[in-house]
Amino acid sequence: MTDRLSIKNFAQIGSVDLEFADLTVLVGAQGTGKSLALQWLKIALDGPLAIQTLADAGNLASGDWSELLFGRGMVRSPKTRVAWNGDAVQTSWPIWRTKRRERLYFIPAHRSLLVDQGWPLPLEKFDWRTPFVARRFSHSLFELFRDSERGPLFPGPRRLSPLLRQSIDDAVFHGGSVRIGEERSQRLLQLTHGKAVLPFMVWTSGQREFAPLLMGLYQLVPEGRQARVESVDWVVIEEPEMGLHPQAISVVMLLVLDLMRRGYRVVLSTHSPHLLTAVWMLQRLKDFRARWQLVCDGFGIASRRDAKALAEVALAKSYRVHLLEFGKGDKVFAKDISGLNPGAEDDAESGWGGLTGFSSKFGEAVRKAANEVDS
Repeated sequence: MTDRLSIKNFAQIGSVDLEFADLTVLVGAQGTGKSLALQWLKIALDGPLAIQTLADAGNLASGDWSELLFGRGMVRSPKTRVAWNGDAVQTSWPIWRTKRRERLYFIPAHRSLLVDQGWPLPLEKFDWRTPFVARRFSHSLFELFRDSERGPLFPGPRRLSPLLRQSIDDAVFHGGSVRIGEERSQRLLQLTHGKAVLPFMVWTSGQREFAPLLMGLYQLVPEGRQARVESVDWVVIEEPEMGLHPQAISVVMLLVLDLMRRGYRVVLSTHSPHLLTAVWMLQRLKDFRARWQLVCDGFGIASRRDAKALAEVALAKSYRVHLLEFGKGDKVFAKDISGLNPGAEDDAESGWGGLTGFSSKFGEAVRKAANEVDS
């Protein structure tokens, strides 16, 4: 059975129905509720565990936990209806005492803000203005950093293949080493280049956004022969392209393929035409039953053994793309644009949810200017 999430009448969302594949991508302008939809996915899969986690951190709610889950002011209305595979998703729970393990690992947007002084905060240091998924992610980084030895976090751990480590270094860190260092008796995240030691706030914006994302992925890639975290089935990454050059966005897509190779289902939200172009390429190569080497050509990587595993997975998995956009009554509705067909009659699909329309208008303006000069 295909997994489906239905959200009706929550905040700006009017009606959003999402069907999930091995890789699912949400697109849409700012404020169209992509993050809210993904947070509902987290609650649908991990709601009781989220409540227990919040309660253990000293949070209490009288019946409905919406504000503690989504952030201050985010309360479901009497008309709100949310369903996962047809079953209602609740936010009015007693405190659960459960031994359930986390099924969905959520990497939120604005990751650098959670590590702005070079060290993430534990969950209990946040108040209810911060959504649960951000608090939970920061806490997972806090535990990772706290328990890390003094060796480098990158490129040290042998959790990723040599191909991925080299691709990350070429695109993001350029020979630098990410490690937990010490400054004035305080442990902090640092980037070293030779004898130069760079504190977190002087890194490039792309490095500041990418490093927490990479550290989050480390927790999904166990050391040794175990391919994945047994309890986790889903991974959500919001706006993985933040601050990144297209070369680095391609590396993020390789990391996504590695997650899929390990058996995770991945959900992304994005504003990046480059990322969506990669999804379009993978779909078309799959349709053509292309040889795996063409996936490597598309990503600009050598056709070697560790690349073959990623490429073959890419050609075997399923893909879906959903557009969230404002419609009647200034409410958000969802549209399936998985075909990504540039020749489709539906402008939403042909323009990839607006991600290609603006560059087309720029080109059209230049074409008109050239024609006017010629005439």
